[in-house]
Amino acid sequence: MRNILIYIALLYAGFAFGQNEQLAQYYYDKGDFEKAKISYEELLKNAPSNTQYFLRTVDCYQQLQQFSNAEKAIQERFNRYKQGVFLVELGYNFQLQKNDSKAKSYYEQAIEKIKVSPNDVYGIANSFEKKVLLEYALKAYQTAMQVQPTFNFNFQIGMLYGQLGKTDLMIDLLLTESFTNPQNTNLIQTQLSRFMNGETDNTAFKDAMRKALILKTQKDQDVFWNHYLSWFYVQQKEFGKAFIQEKAIYKREPESLLSIVNLSQFAMNEDDDETAVEILNFILQNTKDLDLLIQTNANLMQIKIDNSQEKDYPAIDQELKQLLATYEINPFTLSLQLIQAHFLAFNLKKTEEGKAVVKKALELNLNEYQKADAKMELADILLLEEKYNQALIYYSQIQLDLKNDVMAHEASLKAAKTSYYKGDFEWANKQFKELKAANTQLIANDALEYFLLINDNTVADSTQIALKAFAKGDFLIYQNKKQEAIAQFQNILKTFKGQEIEAVTLLRLGKVYESQKDFASALSQYQQIIDNHSDGIYVDEALFFSAEIYNDELKDTEKAKPLYEKVIFNHQDSIYFVDARKKYRELRGDKNL
Repeated sequence: MRNILIYIALLYAGFAFGQNEQLAQYYYDKGDFEKAKISYEELLKNAPSNTQYFLRTVDCYQQLQQFSNAEKAIQERFNRYKQGVFLVELGYNFQLQKNDSKAKSYYEQAIEKIKVSPNDVYGIANSFEKKVLLEYALKAYQTAMQVQPTFNFNFQIGMLYGQLGKTDLMIDLLLTESFTNPQNTNLIQTQLSRFMNGETDNTAFKDAMRKALILKTQKDQDVFWNHYLSWFYVQQKEFGKAFIQEKAIYKREPESLLSIVNLSQFAMNEDDDETAVEILNFILQNTKDLDLLIQTNANLMQIKIDNSQEKDYPAIDQELKQLLATYEINPFTLSLQLIQAHFLAFNLKKTEEGKAVVKKALELNLNEYQKADAKMELADILLLEEKYNQALIYYSQIQLDLKNDVMAHEASLKAAKTSYYKGDFEWANKQFKELKAANTQLIANDALEYFLLINDNTVADSTQIALKAFAKGDFLIYQNKKQEAIAQFQNILKTFKGQEIEAVTLLRLGKVYESQKDFASALSQYQQIIDNHSDGIYVDEALFFSAEIYNDELKDTEKAKPLYEKVIFNHQDSIYFVDARKKYRELRGDKNL
């Protein structure tokens, strides 16, 4: 019984102590330093060796300008523990009082302490960094390395150079450290990437990085530098330049094409089709691996289809047949079979032939993910045929078979869109609401877009007449009936002029025109949003899409620049903010990268 009582007492004491700590933190965060000081003094009395409580107590003294109390407490602490970090604290206490000579004296004493006890560098340098005394932090690390040659603080020193604006020194030191200790390369590249993509103007930094890496590749024949330069160009999405480096590496190390295969994927993900095709053709010429040959051909065919016009269809149809005759119908060629099925259904409008290809594939010995891929394609074709319920059955099977997988979320999104297309907005919106929290950003963004579309237009029009007409237009886009979709959206603009549905209709119409390379018409739709719906939720998209047309398609950078600028300064919560900022910076002078 006595032990139980002791245990209860200790438990209560621990609970009360935790509450006191939360209270002290609350006062501190609130800026009520008088009450925070009392709370931290009490905590420190019960835990005198706790450095965190001590530093917070000192900070409260300083916030209240009780500098003599702070000095006394720090001096006592230093006398007891003899740790150099408290010399930094003493110096900073004098700095706050504008007594720079005394502050400097203590800072130099802290540096001298490292000469005697090199291990003190960890606390001392960290304290200097926290107080943004970067030159002293730099000196602390450099002193420790001079005294103890086994210490390696090159990474920390390099980062301090960067914060001090000494970017050339930073780059040189971190690149040298990467080469000397390759195990640190990932960490270093992560930090270099942060500097290249940081909040401030980084043109000069990227230019310095590029020049330093090119010099390294010229002076040193080690392929390490080709890898590094390739990494740099990938960060800048300069995939063609990265490919030049990867080819140089492959000539000297032809054992693996993995880096080149990965590069092709990066290029495809960023819609750099020209570079992707060049890389994929290189892979075909340099591999005999069957899986890689099939996947590479599949990627090439997909790019070819995505960029095709109706006059190209017969040649593509023949090429797909030839590839499947060469590599045969088996589980390994599933990607090619599904591309053929999709092409037959959506491009050639031969839905029965497309479904037959998929059903034949489903008879093969497929794994769970391959079955899901095939079912997804079959559902897509059934939806194309307006067989909504049959499509929903297959989407539901994928959701059940691959619970919580990305593919299950994709099937859920397609199921929600199916309900949306057929006008079942209530059920569709329940699914879109759930998918807003999906781990995959693209799915979450897509779900959010449709969720807002249905909500906004249901509030504005409880009969949902305009929304039904809009959903029909969206479905015509899905069916690849672009002219019919244009007519549908134009009719909505006439029938529901000035209503809630107008802005999003202009946006959709603009995207259809873009897909047809009719950029003048697309810009006209976006401009109407900018002029007439500037306070709506689609203006950031209209600005960004217009900027992209001027920048990428019409090569009129002077018109693109102010549009990107408006996204950056007026729409910081936009999903296009990061891309707009990057493009804007490039237009200010990053083109040489």
